[in-house]
Amino acid sequence: MNQYIRSVRVSIPEEKKSSYPFCLTAVRDLGELELHGNVSFFIGENGSGKSTILEAIAIAFGFNPEGGSRNFSFQTENTHSELSEHMTITKGIRRPKDGFFLRAESFYNVATNIDELDKDPMSPSILDAYGGMSLHKQSHGESFFSLVMNRFRGRGLYILDEPEAALSPTRQMALLSRIHDLVQEDSQFIIATHSPILMSYPHSNIYDIESSFNKVPLEHTEHFQVTRNFVNNRKSLLDILLKN
Repeated sequence: MNQYIRSVRVSIPEEKKSSYPFCLTAVRDLGELELHGNVSFFIGENGSGKSTILEAIAIAFGFNPEGGSRNFSFQTENTHSELSEHMTITKGIRRPKDGFFLRAESFYNVATNIDELDKDPMSPSILDAYGGMSLHKQSHGESFFSLVMNRFRGRGLYILDEPEAALSPTRQMALLSRIHDLVQEDSQFIIATHSPILMSYPHSNIYDIESSFNKVPLEHTEHFQVTRNFVNNRKSLLDILLKN
């Protein structure tokens, strides 16, 4: 009851079942899904619908489709699906004091909007909340990590779409530590990822969207098994992969 989102449910109109995104197997299988109070991971192959479902949850909760906090309202392109219009969110008894929707593909647009807001002479500077420097003046990985370390304040709902795309393995481990700190400060995360490092967080559920959102242990995920197999059998696998 203390989590900010307890569950999500999708009701697909009969006349839309054959159209995108309702035709995606993951969307059809979603039904009603109970989320973990700390961290929920969505995993699946590219194109399986992870980002589409994550986007719909974020929009249904009130976030800007392109990312940012719930106060962001900019729009560069109207490319989000209508899935959020058919999604019902069951909330907990508390409201988050903070929140952010991060999607790697539109992070540049978020950084640009932050710079534009900071130029407003009638408003206080907001760059301090993002590390005191324009995110455009940092590398992609540095700007993302600065965002997480400085802007995420706790007691928040944080929805992250493939955050590992910007981060080295070492920074992924640092993100894991930061997630734990924020969970200890009453935060809830919903994360779409391919990273076995992030999936290793112990206070979480991993939902495989390609198996009807079954909860799976880390060791049973394809991501973990493929990574482990490659590291342990690198030479033989390279011989197979690079064979002419």
